[in-house]
Amino acid sequence: MATNILWADDEIDQLRPHIIFLQQRGFDVTPVTNGEDAISMVRDAKFDLVFLDEQMPGMDGLQTLEELKKIQPTLPVIMITKSEEESIMDEAIGAQISDYLIKPVNPNQIILAIKKILDHRRLRDERSAQSYLSSFNSISQRMVGPVEWHDWIEIYQQLTRWDIELERGEEALRQVLTDQIQQANREFGIFIEKEYPYWLRTDFPERPKLSPDIVSTYVKPHLAKKKDPVIFIIVDCMRYDQWLVFERLLHPYYDIDLDFYFSILPTATPYARNAIFAGMFPYDIEKRYPDLWRSSDENENSLNKYEEEFLAYQVQQLGYSFKPKYEKILQSDEGKRLAERIQNYLQTPLSAFVFNFVDTLVHSRSDSDVLREIAPDVPAFRSLTRTWFEHSALLQLLLNVAKKDVTIVITTDHGSVRALRDTKVLGDRYASTSLRYKFGRNLKCDRDTAIYVEKPQDYRLPRGSVSTNYIFAREDYYFVYPTNYHHFQNKYHDTFQHGGASMEEMILPVATLTPK
Repeated sequence: MATNILWADDEIDQLRPHIIFLQQRGFDVTPVTNGEDAISMVRDAKFDLVFLDEQMPGMDGLQTLEELKKIQPTLPVIMITKSEEESIMDEAIGAQISDYLIKPVNPNQIILAIKKILDHRRLRDERSAQSYLSSFNSISQRMVGPVEWHDWIEIYQQLTRWDIELERGEEALRQVLTDQIQQANREFGIFIEKEYPYWLRTDFPERPKLSPDIVSTYVKPHLAKKKDPVIFIIVDCMRYDQWLVFERLLHPYYDIDLDFYFSILPTATPYARNAIFAGMFPYDIEKRYPDLWRSSDENENSLNKYEEEFLAYQVQQLGYSFKPKYEKILQSDEGKRLAERIQNYLQTPLSAFVFNFVDTLVHSRSDSDVLREIAPDVPAFRSLTRTWFEHSALLQLLLNVAKKDVTIVITTDHGSVRALRDTKVLGDRYASTSLRYKFGRNLKCDRDTAIYVEKPQDYRLPRGSVSTNYIFAREDYYFVYPTNYHHFQNKYHDTFQHGGASMEEMILPVATLTPK
């Protein structure tokens, strides 16, 4: 496969002999004359290397470099300059160039620079591949042995980091990793079906932190100090791998303490996020606040109407008399206004914000062929969410308070899994329509593809009628009713969904940020 090189220089015609020289040696070179075109090309096509002129009219090389790194942080860039000024090179190296050449350049210099970078990448990729393959057996053996909940967190961390490390690796190696993640989710589903009911018993001592524990465990200790205001942020439907790419952008500004918790089942907003804000399991919320827990025939958005009230009740139960501030951000303009007036929220001990964009992106991808084309797999979807975060009001908010005396707790209510296998489910017309979990009367499905809950109270879930039961999809399955089966099978195949029992949906990051 030819190496794809992008060369940006406002005097590109004078470099034609160099370009021909490279093409004769098997390189595919795309020439552009300015930074704007270079940025556009990197957005639209895949390049292995960029030659970038430092002195261009309009957007110069350093400005272009900054934008290129936002789009593709690992893209190697060789800066070409007429100047030998040390300050310019320091600035370029600080902006993560891979190498630099000083004009006039000759063909041998160019070839040497290319080989140095590409061989380094090849060796790095080979080392990563060898390292993953050497750890493959230990990961596989660990997941089928005696495993506790904290072991599953570590297994998921390992697999996620390999998924990011190898995202540009060979297809065969990616498939090995994909198969191992699927195997892990198979074992994880078995583990959850066996252990999860014990976690919900009040007398069970060694359980992980669950959704109702978030505020009391991660927010309350900072309130108790009565020192700095606390900002509590929930990014709806954020997976651990997405958090990792967000975290990279925040490290220059914050010290970050990362922990993990398990979402309750179902891993869906009406249950998991209400449990976070209320500090209770859904069964207890319905019992204590029957007027606030909406009936099961309402849509998902209406089921979360009372998060502000639930949080106020929980803060009161924790022994505080103040009323926390709360905002749910659904549109980008709402987020911009919030970021601009964030100082107003620092006057109260606790402010809570819900950002819905990642969840909106998940649902939009299910209905949009364009988004599926842009994000056809997990690495591309991760990249898409990174692009959102780089330009989001959430990042702007975090940068605006990075020099303030404030503590920030960021988490999510659930993640999502790429749904690749369908399974039939039977139920009456009152059964819920969700794809990764369902509740209704006399639901039936293949027991190998789902966790079957006959007694909702054992899972601390609202019971509904006497014959109500719940099912939670395992692994990467999604439920389809027999009616119009093939239509819905095709419609939802290879979409990101939530509600079931997978590592991606249940094992969730919770980060505490302290400004540096």
